[in-house]
Amino acid sequence: MNEQIVILDFGSQYTQLIARRVRECAVYSQILPYNTPASRLRALAPKGIILSGGPASVYSAGAPKPDREVFELGVPVLGICYGLQLMADILGGAVEPGQKREYGKSTLTVTEPDCPLFAGLPRSFTVWNSHGDKPTRLPRGFRPVAGTENSEFAAIEHRQKRLFGLQFHPEVVHTAYGKKIISNFVHGVCGCGRTWTMRNYIAQAIEQIRAQVGTEQVILGLSGGVDSSVAAALLQRAVGDQLKCIFVNNGLLRAREPELVREFFTSRFKLNLIYEDASALFLKRLRGVTDPERKRKIIGRTFIEVFSAAAKRLGKVRFLAQGTTYPDVIESVPISGNPAALIKSHHNVGGLPAKMRFELVEPLRCLFKDEVRRLGLELGLPEQIVWRQPFPGPGLAVRIIGEVTPARLEILRKADWIIIEEMKANGWYYKIWQSFAVLLPVRTVGVMGDERTYDYTVAVRAVESQDGMTADWARLPHKLMERLASRIINEVKGVNRVVFDITSKPPGTIEWE
Repeated sequence: MNEQIVILDFGSQYTQLIARRVRECAVYSQILPYNTPASRLRALAPKGIILSGGPASVYSAGAPKPDREVFELGVPVLGICYGLQLMADILGGAVEPGQKREYGKSTLTVTEPDCPLFAGLPRSFTVWNSHGDKPTRLPRGFRPVAGTENSEFAAIEHRQKRLFGLQFHPEVVHTAYGKKIISNFVHGVCGCGRTWTMRNYIAQAIEQIRAQVGTEQVILGLSGGVDSSVAAALLQRAVGDQLKCIFVNNGLLRAREPELVREFFTSRFKLNLIYEDASALFLKRLRGVTDPERKRKIIGRTFIEVFSAAAKRLGKVRFLAQGTTYPDVIESVPISGNPAALIKSHHNVGGLPAKMRFELVEPLRCLFKDEVRRLGLELGLPEQIVWRQPFPGPGLAVRIIGEVTPARLEILRKADWIIIEEMKANGWYYKIWQSFAVLLPVRTVGVMGDERTYDYTVAVRAVESQDGMTADWARLPHKLMERLASRIINEVKGVNRVVFDITSKPPGTIEWE
């Protein structure tokens, strides 16, 4: 990437949003740990650096702090919230606990409209805060350029050194003109062009793939999901028949999934597709297993076993392609450096046993999910593939709470298919991030006709999100909710009750297991 903005992560829940907002300005961004040495940053030659927010206090023992030389690299630096406080503290100012915490919306008044961050903006607008500390004395050479009711230093600058700080969060949608502020920084202050487009990325990625792979074969585990499908399309354009895709049917797929994937990618997209039906093996190994982590491990190990056997039959293969995306990479490297801080491991990152001895090709590794979708469209994939809702690697096994059996899979597949049909028919399927059924290990009493029933409960989960990192439950129309419940109860034998999950992430996760 010729032009880029580096974001140093101090543990903010909004760090990914900062990266996304920069990319929405058609500028490449990458997130690095807060303690990245200045020497490495100098080698990357970023056009600018952003210091994220974070939960710590700069005056606390062990507070995360950057290499001091970050401010001596000669490139613009923007500190956001904790990042501003770091800038003030390290460069000789003072930061103290505020007498009044500032959370939520407040009104920002721009006192120095010539500050380049506020070019083209009104003198007063709403911003979003999330802090308890605030600077009480600025370092030499800095001046305040905007304030709120609670802080005269809500925005600061050192114009000569091109150092800027914001006490509020421009990356969140609650801040009016937040995207414009970030655009003013990356374009107006840092001088970045608008070169980060998927069309440019395709040309660059193809060149990199060809340089890495040469004339060798590449294999890819194709699931039919968005990430693997887009990776397959990009790799096919780069290396053609050198690409071999392996589709493993683990018996845990959605209704009609094996047939749909095989038909599309072989007949319509002309991929070299190897189909491995290992459904009986997976279900045999899952028999009697109820613990969700054990399920995941069994499925992961069995997949590698089946995939490895299929790859071995192809002869000597040097390269393995994966649909690893940027959130996979970020979530798998916690800021603390402690793997125990992870919510769950990602099957696309570092999950291969050493004995497989493949060299990895990860053409989507630096892309967010929305960028992967745009890339897919640019590559000519149809919208029904590109805009498919995410589906977990372990499949329906993590949507059956308790033991996975053929009978329970059949119930869940039918309920899930009804949700897909109704969400599409009512214009909601492509509008939200994810919608699916979960089969609960709960039987309740019901009355159907004149008979008493004692059947399963299905939970309907529908969430809105941009990248799956955070999510809010979708406010579906009541008529649609009624339709889903009615169809599931009437058409799926073994179910007599439907509930709706209205938990956000956090505190919950999107999937139940």
